[in-house]
Amino acid sequence: MKRVAITGLGAVTPLGNSVEEFWKNIVDGKSGAAPLTKFDPSKFKTTFGCEVKDFRAEDYFEKKEVRKYDLFTQYAIAASDQAIKDANLDFSSMSQQQREEIGVIWASGYGGITTFEEQAKEFNMGDGTPRFNPFFIPKIIIDIAAGLISIRHKLYGPNYATVSACASSNTAIISAYDAIRLGRAKVMITGGSEAAITPSSIGGFNASQALSKRNEQPQRASRPFDKDRDGFVAGEGAGALILEDWDYAIARGARIYAEMTAGGMAADAYHLTGTPPDGHGAALGIKSALREAGIQPAEINYINAHATSTPQGDLSELRAIHSIFGDLPVSISATKSMTGHLLGAAGAIESIICVLAVQNDIIPATINLENLDEQIPSDLSIISGKSIHAKVDYALNNTFGFGGHTATTIFKKFTK
Repeated sequence: MKRVAITGLGAVTPLGNSVEEFWKNIVDGKSGAAPLTKFDPSKFKTTFGCEVKDFRAEDYFEKKEVRKYDLFTQYAIAASDQAIKDANLDFSSMSQQQREEIGVIWASGYGGITTFEEQAKEFNMGDGTPRFNPFFIPKIIIDIAAGLISIRHKLYGPNYATVSACASSNTAIISAYDAIRLGRAKVMITGGSEAAITPSSIGGFNASQALSKRNEQPQRASRPFDKDRDGFVAGEGAGALILEDWDYAIARGARIYAEMTAGGMAADAYHLTGTPPDGHGAALGIKSALREAGIQPAEINYINAHATSTPQGDLSELRAIHSIFGDLPVSISATKSMTGHLLGAAGAIESIICVLAVQNDIIPATINLENLDEQIPSDLSIISGKSIHAKVDYALNNTFGFGGHTATTIFKKFTK
């Protein structure tokens, strides 16, 4: 199988709208949580979240284009444009044949939910006459982000979307990785985007008791592994990665951040929204990734845990990790404590964190961890408080989704 290089990164997040700003705030342990501004949440049980701030669509689109794209697509194009530039890829200078070997696999859990809510509200408040925007359907469908990225750059390679709830973008990254390993493409643009901080989303998660209600202390609300955690904090944004055939990247003199060495997927086959107490499905996905990478658990230095800050989910994942790694000195952290939970985009921004951890030998911390849940195995090494400098040759990223989907990726330090 072919080796796969990561050559470009792009980010639109609650902690910054560039990879540089995002990574600095992650390393510094900043929180992206604040009172909601996208709608009036005063009657909701949760009134805060991790919104993208100061996003300027006009930096990426003409005014008439903005009206055609839902916010999740705007985030996708912005992050992918950043990643393409970062990878120093000039598609305009390529032949059509070269662009036939470049594809896009992009993920979202919700797609154009903002547009859907707005249009449904207008219809329901009217006289019953359908007056839908002509762009309504293309604005809401999840595959449109992948399609528009390819149209924007005239890329003719594999092109589709993946949907596996909060595992969606890790699934997209794995699919892009496989496309290159199998020789279906030389370059893949991949990642995920979400813009689901909307009344129906917040209201729905409130109804299922999934969101934190720590309204007086938003920045302290996302607290994975803490005994006082009371649910996740909703986030939004996008993360993009450029994956390339290793030989192709070397030949064109690309800067390589890291190597992707594995993608493992499995299923809990347990419950609509819950995870099995022993984390069986998560463990299967991690073991699958380790097998594919051809490494032993002892070689993993850092695990970016899915850890959303829900009471049972955190424990389930840590039990899965413990069943494989035992008392090995692998560092674990939950960066959702800072970003909130970006749902279908979570795997993408957390993969970026893993890639940068490998490149820079820095392990981000879990913030807001004040009282470790006593049910957590005591021999696990959870990094809290401040980021640490430590050797990171391999980093592993876990993501899990409603429906029992599990997806795990592994990234390796760049060596020729």
